[in-house]
Amino acid sequence: MSVLPASALPTIGRFTLKNRVIVAPMAGVTDRPFRKLCKRLGAGYAVSEMVASRPELWQTPKSMRRRDHTGEVDPIAVQIAGADPQMMAEAARFNVEKGAQIIDINMGCPAKKVCNVAAGSALLKDEALVQKILLAVVDAVKGTDTPVTLKTRTGWSLDHRNAISVAKIAQDAGIAALTLHGRTRECGYAGDAEYDTIAEVKKTVSIPVFANGDITSPEKAKWVLERTQADAVMIGRAAQGRPWIFREIEHLLTTGSVLAPPRVSEVSTWLLEHLDEHYTLYGETTGVRTARKHIGWYVKALPGGDEFRDHMNALQTSNEQSMAVAQFFDTLQGSHENWPTAAFSSAITELEQAEA
Repeated sequence: MSVLPASALPTIGRFTLKNRVIVAPMAGVTDRPFRKLCKRLGAGYAVSEMVASRPELWQTPKSMRRRDHTGEVDPIAVQIAGADPQMMAEAARFNVEKGAQIIDINMGCPAKKVCNVAAGSALLKDEALVQKILLAVVDAVKGTDTPVTLKTRTGWSLDHRNAISVAKIAQDAGIAALTLHGRTRECGYAGDAEYDTIAEVKKTVSIPVFANGDITSPEKAKWVLERTQADAVMIGRAAQGRPWIFREIEHLLTTGSVLAPPRVSEVSTWLLEHLDEHYTLYGETTGVRTARKHIGWYVKALPGGDEFRDHMNALQTSNEQSMAVAQFFDTLQGSHENWPTAAFSSAITELEQAEA
């Protein structure tokens, strides 16, 4: 049974999303090749990696790569981070001029390098500053028909959960949609995400609310949607090495049945095409180095995966990497037509233990 009728698809301003499954912004992960692959494999929407609000960083190679949306399916969403309202406003205008169709504000990142400059989830300590930033950014893109969204957490600490207050501030400021991660800043990624706060926020505001945190399977996504009544789920780390999770979730939500694992040959094709785009975006040297983590996520927990990862990490050219990947999956296909479900279960268990 479908959880949501097609006529009730979530909206962000003028955009109606294709489904209820969203790719989370992850630094160093959700670049253009990864976003395009996730959208191809069922994601209805994706948000870019975080872009700094400081103008002196806008033209660095890293920032320019993060702003590259060539060939990406609309809507194009860019996440910005910072603690100064005026700089955030300027960053929003700049990114809209460069092609952003939606601006997302980061108030959810718990990383120390972000929080140490009072950005990300550190902002949750200062609701007055939260309001100033949201108003400044919304005003900065007024007249461009660009919706502004907010990604945040349940609060600063377990004793200071102010998500409902922040959600009201966001709605009053003109924020078009809110993503809520079910942990506080203090929690980082430890322990279990909780969804009661997300459910309370959804009851409190009328803007769309997206649930995020510990959603590692189609069944968990369905359960979270039913538990919170959120408008969509946002998937982050569970998509690393498993971008087809989006089509699995969408299939369960729309048909009520579980989709069979992809064929090994399909996964091989997806990964090799992903690597081609990755090398093109980053260049040979950086591309080879940064591709290692993506390849590693795919082969983790597969038969022979650890040995292959050690071998692959020693390779120095994109051609060597691609050939090694193709050979590894050709060998795997000899014993597994479909993606090994035991490997999937093991990888999910490891992910959940890492978050505990």
